[in-house]
Amino acid sequence: MQIPSIPANETARLGALRSLQILDTEAEERFDRVTRLARRLFDVPIVLVSLVDENRQWFKSCQGLAASETPRDISFCGHAINQSDVLVVPDAAADPRFSDNPLVTGDPFIRFYAGYPLKLDGGFNLGTLCLIDRRPREFSNDDLESLRDLGQMVEQEFTALEMATIDALTGLSNRRGFDALATHALGMCARLARPAAVLYIDLDDFKPINDQFGHAEGDGALRRFSGVLLDTFRGSDVVARLGGDEFVVLLTNADGHEIRTALERLRTGIDVENAAAKRGYKLAYSTGIARYDASRHADIQALLADADSLMYQDKAERRAHKGRAPMLRAVGGTEL
Repeated sequence: MQIPSIPANETARLGALRSLQILDTEAEERFDRVTRLARRLFDVPIVLVSLVDENRQWFKSCQGLAASETPRDISFCGHAINQSDVLVVPDAAADPRFSDNPLVTGDPFIRFYAGYPLKLDGGFNLGTLCLIDRRPREFSNDDLESLRDLGQMVEQEFTALEMATIDALTGLSNRRGFDALATHALGMCARLARPAAVLYIDLDDFKPINDQFGHAEGDGALRRFSGVLLDTFRGSDVVARLGGDEFVVLLTNADGHEIRTALERLRTGIDVENAAAKRGYKLAYSTGIARYDASRHADIQALLADADSLMYQDKAERRAHKGRAPMLRAVGGTEL
């Protein structure tokens, strides 16, 4: 038996999957209607919307199978997510990758499999819409097109879920999306004993921008600031707009030097943006930095609360000393 290989983007892929907050949720008609239609259309006994988690595949929708999940290392869908298009296995018993797989030699006795990899807009394959039969069969080009069409229906539902975790104005994660992504990322750092930190950022004097230049200009300022954040931080960092003029970044596997470097990049990026914009105002911000300490931070919310508190200290000091650069301050008031 061939164990499925792990995608190169596995950490980000799992983060995207967790951000949907769909794992271990109740059955939903919007997914079940697709699997019922597929079962009738293809005349197969089993149809699944299968999501490939870290160590398992979990079924969001399941027609014809009593199980709710199976181990990832024996899953057909674990192979399918490594492809850009449908994986078709006409006869698993004659395929060396699957012939001795316990799902072939035992219940549910898979012989035929066709799995469409379900994608998010970011390019992550989260799982599959898959067809399973207990007898070998062929799959025509028309069959492939029909399965793709049904798979795209499932992807549209994923997009609707994803939109609930994305801030519409800036395109960053919103609070719901940050909570899901950051919880997963922080858990991985804790397990691997890797450093992590939260950077809490609040724009200074944002209300006067709205008051003097209008809300459209205020929205533009938020979008420009968000663009600088995305350019500053790594793709593995979680960048979010919590609401209003408050932003947050979870930096993973980052020590004090890397945090300082990122903050300098942010400061430079804002300086460049201000010099280029010439809009009658300058973007300015206050920061609070909390470095993860397992004995102090039980979860991401505790880490966020510490960073938030330090941000307010920084804002007060900036007001008292107008023009001072953002403090590089960590939990307990120590400099980074």
